[in-house]
Amino acid sequence: MTMKIGAIGFAVVAASLLLSACASGTKFSEMRATMSAARPDMGRIYFYRTALVGMAVQPEVRLNGQKVGKAVPNGFFYVDRPAGNYQVVTETEVEKKLTFTLEPGQVRYVRLDISMGFFVGHVYGLLVDETKAKSEIASMNYIGSATTR
Repeated sequence: MTMKIGAIGFAVVAASLLLSACASGTKFSEMRATMSAARPDMGRIYFYRTALVGMAVQPEVRLNGQKVGKAVPNGFFYVDRPAGNYQVVTETEVEKKLTFTLEPGQVRYVRLDISMGFFVGHVYGLLVDETKAKSEIASMNYIGSATTR
């Protein structure tokens, strides 16, 4: 009986730790109506992570060398930037890069996926088309702040 209670307690603690590693906050679908658009001379880049696999692996996301956020499972954030060429970099045991061009008024979506690594998972950026991204990001929680915009 004591062993059974201990196992249940362990399961509750483990589940709590796993859930705390996920993002919490306002959902994209709720926040979208109140978000202002980027200025006409700027573009917007959304970053989001759907995968719950490897929840503890949450590397920084750098855009042209500047930290703009973290790859938090079930979370999203965005930045507004001038038109130009951009490189998204994430790093765990290896550095992963994604490059693309942003046009004025354009919205880009970067999904942060994870693949198996030798010691730890590798998080990498993948450009996703708007239709697919909007369906994937709808239930994600906002994890950004004034410093990431």
